[in-house]
Amino acid sequence: SAFNLGRLLAVDPARVEAAAAENRIEVDFKPLTALADIVAHRTALLTAYQNAAYATRYQQLVERVAAAETAVRPGTTTLAVAVARNFAKLMAYKDEYEVGRLHSDPAFKAQLRATFADGARLRYNLAPPLFSKRDPQTGELLKREFGAWMGSAFAVLARLKVLRGTAFDPFGRTAERRMERGLIDAYEQQMVMVSGALTPANHAAAVELAGLPAQIRGFGHIKLANVEKVRALEAQVLARFHTAKAVRPAEHELIAQAG
Repeated sequence: SAFNLGRLLAVDPARVEAAAAENRIEVDFKPLTALADIVAHRTALLTAYQNAAYATRYQQLVERVAAAETAVRPGTTTLAVAVARNFAKLMAYKDEYEVGRLHSDPAFKAQLRATFADGARLRYNLAPPLFSKRDPQTGELLKREFGAWMGSAFAVLARLKVLRGTAFDPFGRTAERRMERGLIDAYEQQMVMVSGALTPANHAAAVELAGLPAQIRGFGHIKLANVEKVRALEAQVLARFHTAKAVRPAEHELIAQAG
């Protein structure tokens, strides 16, 4: 994303660092593992990210894959969990509207007030794709500093999320945004195909295929490079998926028993 979470500066950097250390909260992070818990969490996230219809699209794909998995590997949810995690990851790409929503979240603002003493000033290092210049050597967008007034701009962006992906989306025409929407559609279509062609023999390849988006990290040129790497891997895993599907029925049973 051209926008990042920004950089916090203050009149006295040492004072800010001391305040942050004093108010730091250690979080015992435990990732969700049960399919139902993952789906419930991601459904709430995607509803806040866009709307209920967007979250329903997510749920429908997970349910379709889960049903197909149960049919060929009863009692197993490995594939459905992979889809539940990775489809949500692709759908909730970090664009300008989402950064605006996160920055204008009352909980985030309260955390800032609790962490930094009075007198701290906010500064944001951003590279808006519609306004930023590019590095003549690398072609990458150049960041510049914005003042605290960006807080108001973020609040406006958060309300404009209804424009996301529509013909009226001013940010949606960039190559990165088109790529991100394309990744969502491609993954959805691929998992529909997988659910229709799933067998005990190709189940492992299906799980690997469903988990590939986890390797797509970063923003801008970094994300693009990771997408290219994943696409190369995808072709290999997809070939294994189709090859395994061609195993004879008797061999399916042996593979299922071995698994």
